[in-house]
Amino acid sequence: MHDIVIRGGTIVDGNGGTPFTGDIAIDSGRISAVGSVNEAGREEIDAAGQIVTPGFVDIHTHYDGQATWDDVMAPSAWHGVTTVIMGNCGVGFAPARPDRHQWLIGLMEGVEDIPGTALAEGMTWNWESFPEYLGALEALPRTIDVACHVPHGAVRAYVMGERGAANEAPTADEIEAMSRIVEEGLRAGALGFSTSRTVIHKSVDGVLVPGTTATAEELIGIGRAMGRVGHGVFEMASDLMPEWNEFDWMTRLSKETAMPVTFAMLQSPLKAMHWTDQMAATKAANDGGANIRAQISLRGTGVLMAWRGTVHPFVMRPSWQAIAGKPWAEQLATLRDPAFRAKLLAEDNLPPPHPDTAALFMLVTQGWTMQFPLGEEPDYEPAPDRSLAALAKASGRSSAEVAYDVMMEEDGTGFLYLPILNYVDGNLDFVKGLLERDDTVISLSDGGAHCGTICDAASPTFLLTHWVKGRTRGRIPLELAIKRQCRDTALLYGLADRGLLAPGYLADVNVIDLDRLKLGKPWLAFDLPAGGKRLLQKADGYTATIKSGAITFRNGDVQSARPGRVVRGPQAEPLLMAAE
Repeated sequence: MHDIVIRGGTIVDGNGGTPFTGDIAIDSGRISAVGSVNEAGREEIDAAGQIVTPGFVDIHTHYDGQATWDDVMAPSAWHGVTTVIMGNCGVGFAPARPDRHQWLIGLMEGVEDIPGTALAEGMTWNWESFPEYLGALEALPRTIDVACHVPHGAVRAYVMGERGAANEAPTADEIEAMSRIVEEGLRAGALGFSTSRTVIHKSVDGVLVPGTTATAEELIGIGRAMGRVGHGVFEMASDLMPEWNEFDWMTRLSKETAMPVTFAMLQSPLKAMHWTDQMAATKAANDGGANIRAQISLRGTGVLMAWRGTVHPFVMRPSWQAIAGKPWAEQLATLRDPAFRAKLLAEDNLPPPHPDTAALFMLVTQGWTMQFPLGEEPDYEPAPDRSLAALAKASGRSSAEVAYDVMMEEDGTGFLYLPILNYVDGNLDFVKGLLERDDTVISLSDGGAHCGTICDAASPTFLLTHWVKGRTRGRIPLELAIKRQCRDTALLYGLADRGLLAPGYLADVNVIDLDRLKLGKPWLAFDLPAGGKRLLQKADGYTATIKSGAITFRNGDVQSARPGRVVRGPQAEPLLMAAE
């Protein structure tokens, strides 16, 4: 008798082959049979009319703090994700000298919009080195596996102190010291190293993330740790400024270490390179012997704006700032006052807090042609005639009035959607071509981060609801979507034991009613430590999620099993498959 048998589902195995109807048997945390299973299971799941996929592997998350106290790992775990990789964008919590705890919290809060009070209350800081941090993570079983990058910001501050935090240039000895710390982290089990080189990434005090202006010598010097260890992915977020010659050093590093380098590839008003130029440079580098992968987002990465969110169009108006710190009940009563509404709408915006983010704040406070009502059934590819500017013109109101009224819906919980990145010419058409390329990888969900502004941790569900079944043009095949979110993401980080439904592989499995799969409307919860807020989003249609042979979710409800562990280093192809 098997531990679990999934019967009669449409198996989408993760390799990109044609889906087929069959059974899957699971024993001792591994898949033991795929095809026709005659033996019974102690637990049986009827998957007739549903798809059966590997668990999703999300390579770009920021659960570095949350993973130390939270065993459920929502919202990613609600969307079929069974493995996450944390420590992206150069921010994280190890290594950490005892006098740097609050500084690291401020760095994460500023870059990733995670409430500092929640991090301060939730983390115990029973580590200093990166290996000790991995050990602390192992103390808490959870619903999913977690893996980590070593973050540049923490390493720089650990080695260089205030000079490192202030982006001063390191000495050759300091570069070597940083490289040795990264090597120590990789040997302990980290899967890579991450850095940030974008001006929008600042600490809560408005200071650029350490490493933002690092030279090629520093980046390559640190990255050589991957070559010495023999594994690792160098991950980067960057504005791709021409004078930095990013593709030059990325190519040199990849070729020297024989390891992959991956960067956030987005069409952005803040990037110096158009997306077509970014992909052309990626192809040229790979044609020359490099291994560079472009991280792509599945939808228009955008800000969700609401009265209780981090930002909204009126956040820089004096009347709002006068009530910004008041309890919500008092704010809501004030917002319902017609006199307050009229006063607020008549005001001009105050100057933005940071001059180099003035363009971003212009989009937030006045970008009416790029702002849309999110709607009860969220629309992440809104047509231009749904913009606030278009709705205002049609209704004879100002765009600001429409924005105010939308946010007042449902007792002041309405959302505006501002797709800043990837929303090109009013659609997402160019993303389809990116999904079909071998030099791209699905990424940038930012699970666990941007708690009051972005809710993209549901991107695996969006991949299926939008790109596979929901889009009226430019859909992609189901088998390609699953391969891209499972096997391709796993293999980039050397996790060869997952992302595939075949004997010997980890029993990380989703049973999904694709016909019923649907994203719910996001909401703001205040359930982090110290009452910290975060945007959450659930989905209907996940019949079961299985992690390492244990059912962790049934019909969207978390179960008691906590099989998730810390992934230490690359994971080999299963022996059973290697023997065959």
